[in-house]
Amino acid sequence: MSSTTIALLGQPNSGKSTLFNALTGSHQHVGNWPGKTVEQKEGYFTYHNKKYTIVDLPGTYSLSANSEEEIVTREYISSGKAELVCILADASQLQRSLFMLADYAGIKTPVVLLLNMMDIAQQQGKNINSAAISKELGIPVVPIVAADKKCYDDFFKVLEKIQEIQGVLDEKDILNLYTVTIGNRYKQILQLLPEEGIDTYSSAWLASKLVEQDSMAVNVVKSYVSDDTWGRISLILEQVKNGSLLTGECKFRWIENLLKYNVSEGKTREPKIGFFDRIATSKTWGKPLAIGIIILGLILSMAIAMPFMSLFGYFPNIFYDPISKGLFYMGMPSVIISLLCDGVITAISFALMMVSFVFGISLVFGFLEEVGYMARISYVFDNTMSKLGLQGKAVMPFLVSFGCNIGGVSGTRVIDSWGQRVITMALSWVIPCAATWGVVGLMSSVFFGGGAVFVIISLFAVALLHMIVTSKIFGKSLIKESDRSGLIMELPPYHKPKYKNLFRFVFNRMSDVLKRALKIIVLVSVFFWALSYTPDGNVTDSIIYKVGTFIEPVTMWFGLRWQTFMAFIASAMGKEAALGVLASLFNSSGAVAGIWGSISGKAAVNTSGLAGALISGISKAEALAFIYAFFFNVPCIMAVASTQQESHSIKWTLRIVGYYIVVALIMSFIAYHIGLFIF
Repeated sequence: MSSTTIALLGQPNSGKSTLFNALTGSHQHVGNWPGKTVEQKEGYFTYHNKKYTIVDLPGTYSLSANSEEEIVTREYISSGKAELVCILADASQLQRSLFMLADYAGIKTPVVLLLNMMDIAQQQGKNINSAAISKELGIPVVPIVAADKKCYDDFFKVLEKIQEIQGVLDEKDILNLYTVTIGNRYKQILQLLPEEGIDTYSSAWLASKLVEQDSMAVNVVKSYVSDDTWGRISLILEQVKNGSLLTGECKFRWIENLLKYNVSEGKTREPKIGFFDRIATSKTWGKPLAIGIIILGLILSMAIAMPFMSLFGYFPNIFYDPISKGLFYMGMPSVIISLLCDGVITAISFALMMVSFVFGISLVFGFLEEVGYMARISYVFDNTMSKLGLQGKAVMPFLVSFGCNIGGVSGTRVIDSWGQRVITMALSWVIPCAATWGVVGLMSSVFFGGGAVFVIISLFAVALLHMIVTSKIFGKSLIKESDRSGLIMELPPYHKPKYKNLFRFVFNRMSDVLKRALKIIVLVSVFFWALSYTPDGNVTDSIIYKVGTFIEPVTMWFGLRWQTFMAFIASAMGKEAALGVLASLFNSSGAVAGIWGSISGKAAVNTSGLAGALISGISKAEALAFIYAFFFNVPCIMAVASTQQESHSIKWTLRIVGYYIVVALIMSFIAYHIGLFIF
């Protein structure tokens, strides 16, 4: 079966991902572009017995080489791997969304313009003459509603004639604008370039990018022309001031001329949602409204996810006995039975619980994205988040993390820049999830009574400082100074959600998360199982006990006895696991259900008498040290797996893990010595 490769190009929120998911369904994979940190989405579909490979290029506002996303997009288009480029534009906001098309003029790869969201444009009373636009541009122009697959007929007709499409975007009009606006210097540069252009780029396109001081265009031209010619071009470029502003003005005038006689505005009624939107974007009421909606969304997400999480959390209890008995009768050694039943089954249970929460979060906040509200949240919090070097979109992952850090990490997908996404993940780990408070509440109330409130206030104050310092440390490597500007985005109009499209997105997301998370969770779960395994369930025979007691002279520098240090390590599997480990180690002097039972949640936590055992076992200063170490530790193994899945970088995930462990121990050390001074 022959295959044709199509690249999807467009600005963020243009509908590329919607079209990609609708076409490819489950036939897609997500990874990284070779040598890059930018996400690569590729999939395929068949139509009339022909296979089409779809590459969803990163969403960018232009083809300038200012960010890694733009560089990846440019390199792929220039490579000639795509036989057709489909540029998506928001039909309801053509004046701005056609900028990518204007920037494409002069690239020789055949292109089709897809006017997406035609249903919204029609609701606005707009009449778009796509046939006239097509004639003027010299390329196919296809009206489409990406969220409704019933509207794909014209798009498929274009694909059937793909071999006949020789349509290269007509650059004549924009070339005239460059010549008039930039003047003789542009003409002089144009005359020094090869008339036929270089590779897939026309000389007019290269000249405009040279005026913009585009680094990749400079390298392309410099490597092609003679040193003498490049020297003459360089002298001309030195005389051009504000080149990007000049070319930008030409592109917007080109768009204006294109739409002037081809788009008519009809009479539209004032949308009913106008009053709500004024509140949603208000400087005074926008933030409280956004926080309220996110909290309600988080509660609803938990309500949706909890039944599934409870079911999957009970899986080990359901399958442990029949599988272990079956393996025993087959003559399997006890260590293999324990590995499979305790380690692997528990890991699968963890992964399914994680996917359940991702399901709830994706469904609720995907709905808010579908109707157009999420962009308003980003807008009202942009100024606040900019203080951390982030975009307004980062606020949603932070707020969601109060319920569960997995959801916070998953929520970073809405952030366009990879560097900003990774920093947001790292900062979301600071946010205490719901499970954190069970342990912090117990320890602080037992040891400090009415003073527990001051301990909790100090944790929040240090957490805020932690976020500021972390953003500075990671920001040096992940965010360029040019990326620290405010958020530039379109506020999409509100519209009815397409539920079929929403559920397709949710289930594709769940499948992707499960496949990636299982690898990490199984590996780490087996590692913890190996440390805690004992044939007779006696803690003193486990590796984790022997290591803990051996290194206690060192851990005491941080105010952590071997029991609290083991609870600190266990909290990296899951915050709630720390309470089970404390209960096991302080309530028992020998045989218990096994420390792995406490970590995995299969052993019941008997907290009766635990308070007295803790008070007699550790001092107030040591309790304070543990609270700080626990609070600032890695949130849980599922959050780690989610971070790797969203960042597509094992290196950066491990860096964040290492950073959090080191910072948690430093916090513990400081809290311990302050505690010794106070108590």
